[in-house]
Amino acid sequence: MALNLDQLGIAPAGLDAVRPFAVEALDVRGRAVALGPVLQQILGRHAYPEPVSRLLAEAIVLTSLLGTSLKFDGRFTLQTQTDGPVSMLVVDFATPDAIRACATFDADAVEALITAGKATPETLLGHGHLAMTIDQGKHMQRYQGLVELDGVSLEEVARRYFERSEQIPTEVRLGVGELFTRNEGEAHSRAWTAGGVLIQFLPESPDRMKQADIDPGDAPEGTEPHQVDEDDAWVEAKVLVETVKDVELTDPEVSVEMLLFRLFHERGVRLFDPQPLADKCSCSRQKIQGVLAGFSADEIADMTEDGKIVVTCEFCSSRYEFDG
Repeated sequence: MALNLDQLGIAPAGLDAVRPFAVEALDVRGRAVALGPVLQQILGRHAYPEPVSRLLAEAIVLTSLLGTSLKFDGRFTLQTQTDGPVSMLVVDFATPDAIRACATFDADAVEALITAGKATPETLLGHGHLAMTIDQGKHMQRYQGLVELDGVSLEEVARRYFERSEQIPTEVRLGVGELFTRNEGEAHSRAWTAGGVLIQFLPESPDRMKQADIDPGDAPEGTEPHQVDEDDAWVEAKVLVETVKDVELTDPEVSVEMLLFRLFHERGVRLFDPQPLADKCSCSRQKIQGVLAGFSADEIADMTEDGKIVVTCEFCSSRYEFDG
């Protein structure tokens, strides 16, 4: 069955916008996103190796899905700290639409994995933790949740976070790809594209959300693990999302509305207004001047070279020069 958005009176969200939705028959709410120019702008200004860009793109998709769920003016930050070749990823979302991202990595270690054909997200991250921080602004308490990184994907990290911190059954699919365009008489051009779908099971009765207890790891031998049968509605929704292919998440010709219709048209899917995303950094000359004002004269002297202090933003690569 083909989906004609014009006939349904639905304006497509397009690229770089998160589409919230609900499948009320399954007690499911979710968000879907397709990233294009914003992702290309963020990754294009950094000379990251391809696997590092791909990993950071996954983190950007996940942050887009989670950050746009904030119902107040604030900031959502996803940050990893690990012993892997990519020691840190930082993706920062500020309401209503600003997103920025950067990565810290060991170039030699990443190249060694590429050469060995082992540069997967799991090997790049290694072991450590992922922090998700929600900042509600001045005079408000900041909330942070931590998830262990032990050689698992960012999809699995998101599942674990909501299972353990929020006790909300969650399923997520992330996909990253590159588009190659051949222009007559010119070299191939390439651009990053990515997408994701996140669903959560939110029935009125909390009894339907019960999950198995987390294994403490020190139970006596022979102890039967705690098990809980999953709700049929949640099983159906989760199985449907698990069928999503990477190409459906990365092909600009497949809109999020087409994907959601393919998944949930039999049950009925309700779409909410899309939330646009923008490549915006919060750095400024004034903010950096404020930071420098906190350094001692000796520290300022150490940072000064040829009479200048040069500061480059790790996120947007903007360069600021100050007299030493």
